[in-house]
Amino acid sequence: MSNLEVKTRTDETAILQNQDIKAFEERLRGKLFRSQDEGYDQARAIWNAMVDKRPALIVRCSGVADVVESVNFARKNNLLVSVRGGGHNISGSATCDKGLMIDLSAMRAVHVDPGSQTARVQGGATFAEVDHETQAFGLALPNGVISTTGVGGLTLGGGFGRLSRKYGLTADNLISANVITADGKLVTASAKENPDLFWGIRGGGNFGIVTSFEFKLHNVGPGVLFGPIVYPLKDAAEVLRNYRDFADNAPRECAVWADLLTAPPLPFLPEAVHGTKVLFIVPFYLGDTKDGEELLRPLRRYGNPIADAVAETPYVTTQRILDDLYASGSRNYWKSHNFTGLSDEAIDTLVEYAGKLPTPQSDILIFHLGGAINHVPPDGTAYPHRDLLYVVAPGGRWDDPAQDDAPVTWVRECYEALTVHATGQSYVNFISESTGREKEAFGTNYDRLVDVKNKYDPTNLFRLNQNITPTV
Repeated sequence: MSNLEVKTRTDETAILQNQDIKAFEERLRGKLFRSQDEGYDQARAIWNAMVDKRPALIVRCSGVADVVESVNFARKNNLLVSVRGGGHNISGSATCDKGLMIDLSAMRAVHVDPGSQTARVQGGATFAEVDHETQAFGLALPNGVISTTGVGGLTLGGGFGRLSRKYGLTADNLISANVITADGKLVTASAKENPDLFWGIRGGGNFGIVTSFEFKLHNVGPGVLFGPIVYPLKDAAEVLRNYRDFADNAPRECAVWADLLTAPPLPFLPEAVHGTKVLFIVPFYLGDTKDGEELLRPLRRYGNPIADAVAETPYVTTQRILDDLYASGSRNYWKSHNFTGLSDEAIDTLVEYAGKLPTPQSDILIFHLGGAINHVPPDGTAYPHRDLLYVVAPGGRWDDPAQDDAPVTWVRECYEALTVHATGQSYVNFISESTGREKEAFGTNYDRLVDVKNKYDPTNLFRLNQNITPTV
């Protein structure tokens, strides 16, 4: 018998002999955490506090060699594998029980080439680091709207934000990636090298560990027109209809998101509004400020807003403005629907459930998409949702585990009520369940993704995701 004794993978339990762990540790340059080690609890913690798992081992990789060693160790010893980038995924797939967490969070370098308008980004970087480096040169990459989000997870799921109507998904701006596959090999995925893998990692991240990404960048900022227009919930139905009519016809330079929430104590809101249910209409405009103000005038003058805080704002500020509201350590449960349009009935349903927000931190976000996203064919990348104009995400957020039932129930009921108005597909990065919704995440691209999985991960080593099950 090997010195490393492991029960079957289906049991997900591993009994690790100290000498084998020690030998593995000596091959690493990064830090290996065992459950008894100082710093283990901090290392295993991820953004969503609902997920509380205990890996047998955590490797905080210092570079590609550590990733290769970790993949080989896991494969040879039949260990369950999770991969942590930013640790921000709602389903908690960055961690696992009794397996090996491969932690990329120390691999955060971002190198910008302003001449070619490209950036090379390591797999553990967050978008705070990307925005900091790229904005030094007046450049940006389409990404999410919480700066602590990891580059790896967002890109591999597609990735969208306020720049996406103009410049596409994060994955649409990927030029190449260095990937450690299940056999421990480093390969490059691009349009010329391993193009099947390159297709698959742009929205279907199931096939390996990306240690670095190469992105194309765009001229953005330093200032953009941005900020909320705030309405009481009683006006939300009519305001959202006006919002829809505006957003449906907005130019690509303009993205207008909406949020139904409990008003936080923001300085531009009257104190009497704090803690009441409100609607935020949040325009974002790339381009000349005067042009943006002219474009947004009908939106800003509609109805009787409580406040209007739209102003020229540093782009990096827009990317960080939600960080405190979505800080690590709270409990989160989300679902999302894709919409090709928002009907009056869908809007009425949104307002109904906004009136039932289960906690002060919970909300319903409406992401205004379309534009450049829709100019890629559904099979152009693994991300298939090229017809959508909106993503709607009811999100429960709270701190006390004793409150778990109410937010989860509210999210599920809101999601079910919206189903009749939606496309039946969902954004993979907004799925709280750890598995089981692959077809709605990958749509008509699923069978082709199985072929990629069969080639690059036939034993399903990387299966903590919306899993594309190999058939070989």
